[in-house]
Amino acid sequence: MNDPLKVAMPKGRIFEEAVELLRQADFSLPPEFEDSRKLIVDAPDANLRFILAKPMDVPTYVEHGVADIGVAGKDTMIEEERDVYEVLDLHISECYMAVAGLPGYEKTDINPKVASKYPNLATQYFKEQGEQVEIIKLNGSIELAPLVGLADRIVDIVSSGQTLKENGLVELETIVSITSRLIVNPVSYRMKDTRIDDMVERLARVVEGEEA
Repeated sequence: MNDPLKVAMPKGRIFEEAVELLRQADFSLPPEFEDSRKLIVDAPDANLRFILAKPMDVPTYVEHGVADIGVAGKDTMIEEERDVYEVLDLHISECYMAVAGLPGYEKTDINPKVASKYPNLATQYFKEQGEQVEIIKLNGSIELAPLVGLADRIVDIVSSGQTLKENGLVELETIVSITSRLIVNPVSYRMKDTRIDDMVERLARVVEGEEA
């Protein structure tokens, strides 16, 4: 039997929604699959091996061939700019990237600062807007930056907007819509094209069916 296809996925909401898509596409996954605390989980009946990683690391595992396939948010794809193929929009974990700040914020020319977990994406956005800003990279609790005076604005993912509201912030601009994508290692796509194409086609039928 062929070696299992290796699939890199982030734990959490994206993982759970992607697993549900795979089940709907008739991939046989163990019932207790989502409850495992292992970082490498085998699904022998589906001939798949899952590598569970941090969201930002998924494209890295795929680019370097540790994983053949990955599931990554479009935000991560834009930020990381890895050498991988983006083959399918899974339409899961929908959210969007936005600029936020304190109510009444007004743009000034005095060294505006923007905090974000996505420095490359934020830099690109403000460059396109013709606005020169200083980007401060943070790894968590981005909403704190305007509250303590570290930054004037933030760039972060917004889902319901509740976190912004609870911290007294308001959305100022919408940057881009975000969904999770199926990505593939270029070498794996050449060597395992039949099996990868089969997965893509089966998942595409499920995604298209849900959209209809």
